[in-house]
Amino acid sequence: MSLEILGLILVASVFIAILLGFHIAFTLIILGIVFGYIGIGEVVFDLMVYQFFQTMRTVVLAAVPLFLLMGYLLERAGLMDRLFRAFQLLLGPVRGSLYVATLFVATIFAAATGIVGASVSIMGLMAGPAMRRSGYDTRLSAGTITAGGTLGILIPPSVMLVVMGPVVQVSVVRLFAAAILPGLMLSALFIFYTMMRSFLQPKVGPALPPEERATSLLPVLKEFALGIIPPAFLILATLGSILAGLATPTEGAAMGAFGALVLVLAYRRLTVRLLVDAVYRTAVTASMIMILVAASNFFGSVFSRLGTTSFIAEGLFGFDLPPVAFLLVLLAIIFILGWPLEWVPIVVIVLPIFLPLVRDLGFDLVWFSILVAVTLQTAWLSPPVALSAYFLKGVVPEWDLKDIYLGMMQFMGLQMIGVLLLVIFPQIALWLPGVLLD
Repeated sequence: MSLEILGLILVASVFIAILLGFHIAFTLIILGIVFGYIGIGEVVFDLMVYQFFQTMRTVVLAAVPLFLLMGYLLERAGLMDRLFRAFQLLLGPVRGSLYVATLFVATIFAAATGIVGASVSIMGLMAGPAMRRSGYDTRLSAGTITAGGTLGILIPPSVMLVVMGPVVQVSVVRLFAAAILPGLMLSALFIFYTMMRSFLQPKVGPALPPEERATSLLPVLKEFALGIIPPAFLILATLGSILAGLATPTEGAAMGAFGALVLVLAYRRLTVRLLVDAVYRTAVTASMIMILVAASNFFGSVFSRLGTTSFIAEGLFGFDLPPVAFLLVLLAIIFILGWPLEWVPIVVIVLPIFLPLVRDLGFDLVWFSILVAVTLQTAWLSPPVALSAYFLKGVVPEWDLKDIYLGMMQFMGLQMIGVLLLVIFPQIALWLPGVLLD
């Protein structure tokens, strides 16, 4: 058996093991050792030690636990409750105001946390009861909440982009800059769609009843100031310092985590239990990501040594498709893999397999990375798995899962439009890094 075919069997074995429920990181390590020993001998052990040391010495990955801690602290601080209430009061007389309020708050919260599960759950808790009480359409409401929550995977500071940078060998700062406009573009698409639906079909998003509207401007301004100024200042300080070159992603993440701690203290929400819970959840999530990144680097190096990467690239080139068709095929594969898998194994396992092909085709790696990020975000809204649906169902059990799915699929279509816009107009992703960093 050739080494290239052995590599294909290795990949198939990994996906079978993952679908059977085996731990992803240890699956990668064990299968990498077994197949590597068969293919390249005892050097596989040296390769494993080298890859683990190299991964753990990657300084930018220290930003992962710091951004996670920032997100978990803000999640528990309750700042988003004030912000949502402010938008709700401000836009009360407008049709579809709760859709707009949900998407505005979700966009800000995405920049503050980058954790999809937390975003969907919190937006569901805040917006779900208000939408039900106001007679909003269940499907459009569910789609709005889940789509807004998935923005956390894309809008900086995104943990996925921090992990993707070293994998693709692209500056994390450049990825952050490239993701801002696509993230805002998707948010604008969602807002435009919900407002148009509310205008054309008033029953799906009626204006708030008079008794729920603000009686004066003062409470609106108070809620708005207390809800938006602190998190907005924190986000601008964190992200702005990174994009301006005043701080590295790791230093910016440390500033963000410290700022989140100060905000929790200022709002008198800081307790020992809250702090211990946030640190514990950060340690668990960060450890999972770090060991998975190290394991995937080892797996990727074994896979590369077997020569399967070149074998796959040559096979795809044999179809003699135009470069854009190749790109769409790769994105379609990533989209389908996003159904059963989370973003971590796709970024750290699948992406390195395609990178040589992407380089040979001459695509800009920053642009390609953002396309992958938006595609993976789309997968969060795609049945049959669609984890966002289960997050929302958990906090709004009154909504039927079928209605949640049908609502999400509307926004999945908008996401696909966003992907096509990025393919047709690469400057949506590349303009801001060129202005800020070149």
